[in-house]
Amino acid sequence: MNLKEKVKEIKKNIVVLFIAVKKKETPWYAKILAGFTVIYALSPLDLVPDFIPVLGYLDDLIILPVLILLSIRMIPKHILEQAKQEAIDIWKDGKPDKWYYAIPIVCIWIAVVVLLIRIVSNIW
Repeated sequence: MNLKEKVKEIKKNIVVLFIAVKKKETPWYAKILAGFTVIYALSPLDLVPDFIPVLGYLDDLIILPVLILLSIRMIPKHILEQAKQEAIDIWKDGKPDKWYYAIPIVCIWIAVVVLLIRIVSNIW
């Protein structure tokens, strides 16, 4: 499997995890880890910033796939299969219809940035 196929697989798995988090049958501990994984994948901020040579991209190559693998293992197989089928249906027209699911994530990061600016401005 080449790099392009791996990236496509990661994108597909993020959608599958997002769908699995919304299902009532998914255990709470799997929802927490899968939710964190989806947020981390969609977040513009990483544990190691991308501008740091080599190390910046290692977290995307190591941490994200490990989080995805752990999340998938925690979700029961029947729920995972349902989520995979729904993920295929979401992307069949090229883009998801429910793009507005990204709005809460964007709002959270805006709040984090505003909070950090206030903290830094109070220190100075």
